[in-house]
Amino acid sequence: MSPKDDAAPARRAVDGQRSAVYAAEQMVFGLFDNVGSGRAARVGGANLTLPHEARFASLESIDDYVVKVLALPAVVERFGRAGVPVRVRSRRGAAAATYEPGPEGGVIAIPAANPGGGWALRELVVLHELAHHLDDSGGPAHGPGFRTTLADLAGLVLGPEVSFCYRVIFGESGLTDARPT
Repeated sequence: MSPKDDAAPARRAVDGQRSAVYAAEQMVFGLFDNVGSGRAARVGGANLTLPHEARFASLESIDDYVVKVLALPAVVERFGRAGVPVRVRSRRGAAAATYEPGPEGGVIAIPAANPGGGWALRELVVLHELAHHLDDSGGPAHGPGFRTTLADLAGLVLGPEVSFCYRVIFGESGLTDARPT
């Protein structure tokens, strides 16, 4: 996930909300980065307790995480593409994490091994890339279908508070989901 992130070349041209999605996600990341020891945050007028976000030490740990997320019963039930495998690989450069669809499954490319790539070793970034894999809406790479997928996935994995954060911040940023919550 970064300004250079693209889920599929065919969707690039119609992905007009990508920058707005990244800006909204930076607000979500900021909530997690700046939450105090009590994990309390105020979002959309609601007081929430945010869960801890995983930070990864290696590509192997991200790969293990991805396999486990795709096997979660709630994820399997909600997303038809959960049974399609995703592998994790290193990416050159430090500016972007990406998702690449493929005939045998998807690939998440993380710049973890590169100087300055440590920003991508966080759970919210990996969930963003997984949302590209799970989004079967056929819409723009960062369009309403993707945003719904991301909010739903974050809620299933991290808890409803995180889904709420995404939905409120997307809404306050002028971005809407494909369906109501």
